[in-house]
Amino acid sequence: MKGVYVFLADGFEVSEALTTVNMLRRGGVNVKTVSIYDDRIVTSSNRIPVVADMAFGEFRASTTFGVCLPTDVMIFPGGMPGSANLAAFGKLMDIMQDHHANGGTLAAICAAPSVVLSLIPDLTGRKMTCYDGFEDALTAKGAEYVKDGVVADGNIITGRGPGWAVDFGLAILAHIKGQETSDKVKAGLML
Repeated sequence: MKGVYVFLADGFEVSEALTTVNMLRRGGVNVKTVSIYDDRIVTSSNRIPVVADMAFGEFRASTTFGVCLPTDVMIFPGGMPGSANLAAFGKLMDIMQDHHANGGTLAAICAAPSVVLSLIPDLTGRKMTCYDGFEDALTAKGAEYVKDGVVADGNIITGRGPGWAVDFGLAILAHIKGQETSDKVKAGLML
């Protein structure tokens, strides 16, 4: 899958999704939000309706699949039942598996590392974080749980929860455009 996309399902954590988009767009990344539904409107866990850039069918029709670069990123915000809704959408999980197998990067925050990324068959030795209490699914797949705010391990970037959304977005930006670009965005936010 070529490009950078944030996938939204009903029940997603709005701060994790939109803060990540904000950090990436501030850094010049052409990130798109994708509803996993036929409709572009997705409702957050706090009942905030958000209009995605594209519905899932539009994403499928306009995206190139196959061999990826590490700068091609699939992003999964947390929130419940949003993470569970993402994981239950087989077509998206098939794309995620192929994307990862073809060298693309996966990024997930809060419950999503555990609920979504744990569907990858083998995470042996990968350092990952997630929302407190969700780590068992990761360790069961061989991941090393790290209780840090954001963990970047090769082509997997994970965040602990909504309080880390800015740092999560900046870590993805550094992965795509370099640390200097991420530092400029951070300085512009007076962090």
